[in-house]
Amino acid sequence: MEFSVGSRLRAVREARGLSQRALATRSGVTNGTISMAEQDSTSPSIASLKKILDGIPMSLSEFFAEDDSVAAQLFFTADELIDLTPDADGKDGPLISLRQVGDASAHSIQMLHERYRPGADTGETAYSHPGEEAGLVIEGCIDITVDGETRQLKPGDAYLFDSRLPHRFRNTGKVDCVIVSACTPPSF
Repeated sequence: MEFSVGSRLRAVREARGLSQRALATRSGVTNGTISMAEQDSTSPSIASLKKILDGIPMSLSEFFAEDDSVAAQLFFTADELIDLTPDADGKDGPLISLRQVGDASAHSIQMLHERYRPGADTGETAYSHPGEEAGLVIEGCIDITVDGETRQLKPGDAYLFDSRLPHRFRNTGKVDCVIVSACTPPSF
């Protein structure tokens, strides 16, 4: 069964007793943004979805978690990673793929396998969340902006920053960029 961002968002919003208008106000987005996301008529960027979930409050990890059984699991095959990526807007699959190791809500660290296709962008608006974030570029190049400072990282380069600082990821290159990252506490 395919995951529906819209159905999940509506269920979470209603479970918290929030109207679309109330969630929009708390999140700092328009009522139309919430409505279109819930109808799956648009796929919100990662930054937009994070901003909406901050109004609940809920992390992306919690939003995409399907069950509690993975907390005790020690090893994961590639197909057992949890996809945190909103529905794709790329014709050959998602522009950004974020796959999480296990259920981050059951641990004090969140680890991701990230893939950014050429042209991928986490959103024009930088996002932030509590914690610290670190990553290592495995393939390709990525432009990372943290608190207004931008740097292009290549394979072998890494980053580490307070994730409360506004940040944004963009692949301005011609090939996919692959990153392995971690966030503690799990708040993304």
